[in-house]
Amino acid sequence: MQYKADTPEAYINQVPEERQAVLKKLRKTIKENLPKGFQEVITYGMIGYVVPHSIYPEGYHCDPKTPLPFMSFASQKNSINLYHSGIYAKPELHDWFVAQYPKHCKRKLDMGKSCIRFKKIEEIPFDLIAELCTKLTVEDWIAIYEKALKK
Repeated sequence: MQYKADTPEAYINQVPEERQAVLKKLRKTIKENLPKGFQEVITYGMIGYVVPHSIYPEGYHCDPKTPLPFMSFASQKNSINLYHSGIYAKPELHDWFVAQYPKHCKRKLDMGKSCIRFKKIEEIPFDLIAELCTKLTVEDWIAIYEKALKK
């Protein structure tokens, strides 16, 4: 579902009440574990974490006025989705996450290229997400992104 919000708080306040506490916990988990430099924003209609123009003035190649996206999450109709660009861009990170997931969750991993879908919100592996957040610094992400652009 698409929510119209200018702030993360406004976004969370619009989702169904039974999801608000989970989204607040997910947001807190991400903010406490992402390395310094990422900025929290509303982007593409969800709560996102980007490399701001003050660090990476070039911005996102699709729209240089947009800061470089890295990670985001959204409340969808049937799930809470976590999007992590590093999982898509860095195969070793993807493989690590896929291997670790069963150690943290009994449910089968429901994952696209960069999207992890949590249909049972009570089973979101916050500790695994916290560790995932620590895996790439802003500098790491910029280097991976620029290398991918050159291909």
